[in-house]
Amino acid sequence: MSQKTLHSVKIYRTQDTSISDILKEAVANADLHSKKQIFIKPNLSHPEYLPGVVTDPELTGELIGLLRNQNSNVIVGESNGFNYPCWTAFNKTGMKKAVEKAGGTVINLSEDKIVEVKLNKATSVKRLFLPKTIMDADAVIDLPLMKTHEFMAYSGAIKNLFGCIPSNKRIYLHPYLPEVFYHLYTLFKPALTIMDARVGIEGNGPTKGKPVQMNLMLTSTNALSLDIVAAKIMKLDWKDTYLNYVAKKTGLQENSIKEEGIPVSAVAHYFEPPRIDLPVKTQIIIYQHEYLTKMLFCSLDVVKLFQKITMTYRGKSVDEPKPDT
Repeated sequence: MSQKTLHSVKIYRTQDTSISDILKEAVANADLHSKKQIFIKPNLSHPEYLPGVVTDPELTGELIGLLRNQNSNVIVGESNGFNYPCWTAFNKTGMKKAVEKAGGTVINLSEDKIVEVKLNKATSVKRLFLPKTIMDADAVIDLPLMKTHEFMAYSGAIKNLFGCIPSNKRIYLHPYLPEVFYHLYTLFKPALTIMDARVGIEGNGPTKGKPVQMNLMLTSTNALSLDIVAAKIMKLDWKDTYLNYVAKKTGLQENSIKEEGIPVSAVAHYFEPPRIDLPVKTQIIIYQHEYLTKMLFCSLDVVKLFQKITMTYRGKSVDEPKPDT
C-alpha cells in the first residue's frame, strides 16, 4: 500500500463541495466495495442532538446509503454513557431513525457479546474487553467531530474510539488513556475516518464548550493523520497531546502526512483552550491514579454529586451537557 494511501488527509470547504460529493469520494478512496460487514462509530457524547457535539444523523444516514449500494451490511454502534443509556442517545438524537431509514442497524455495544483481547504484558493495561461486533467487522468507519477536551486538550478520531469500550465504567481507564487509545486504534484499524467540522467545539469541550463555525469536512484512511491535521487547523500543538504517544508507538512522522484539498493555512482558526478551573484540576489529578479514580467514581450517585458541585462552582445549571466519560 502506498504512502499516499496511508497518510493522505483531504480538507473540504462545505460551501464549495456538497456533503454528498464528499462522502462519495471518501467511500471510493477507502475501497470499501468488497467489505461484507461495516461498523460505523458515531460520536453520541450527549443524549440529544447538538451540532458539533453529536454526529449528524442525516450525514450518517447518507453514508449508510452509499455503503448499502455496495451490498454491505452496515451496523452503527455506541456504548452506554456513565450518565445515560445508549438507547436514550440513539432515540433522542434521531440517530436510530436515520440509520434504520437508510437500511442500517443500530446496536448498543454495552449489550453486545464481549471478546477479551490480551495485550502486551509490558503495558499497564493487560487486557481489554471489546464488542464482538466490531472485532468481527470487515471494516470500521470513524465519524468524529472537531473538539477541544477539558482533560485531554483535543478530542477527535482516535478519542472517539474510546466509546467502543462497552463498560460504562471505562472511566476507570482514564489513568492510562494514551495507551488505551493506541491499542484501540491498532486493534480496530479504521478503514475510513470522516470528520464533520462544519461546527467545532472550543473551550471546555467535548460537550460543554462553545460552537465554532468552521464549515469544513476532513477525510482520510488514516485516523491518526487526520487527527494531526485537525489539531493543526485548531492551532493546537498535537505533540503536546496523546496523539504524540500514538504517533511514536506507530512510527508515524508528520512529514509523511500529505494534505490535500484546502491548505491548512487557509482554514486554520485558533480554538480557545479549556479553562482549567478547580473542578478540572481536581479531576485531572484524580485521573492520574487508578485506585483514586475507582474510589471516587465508584457509582453514578458519586458522579452526579461531583457534577452538581462543579455546576454550582461555575454558577451554571446542572442540566447542561454532562462530562464525556
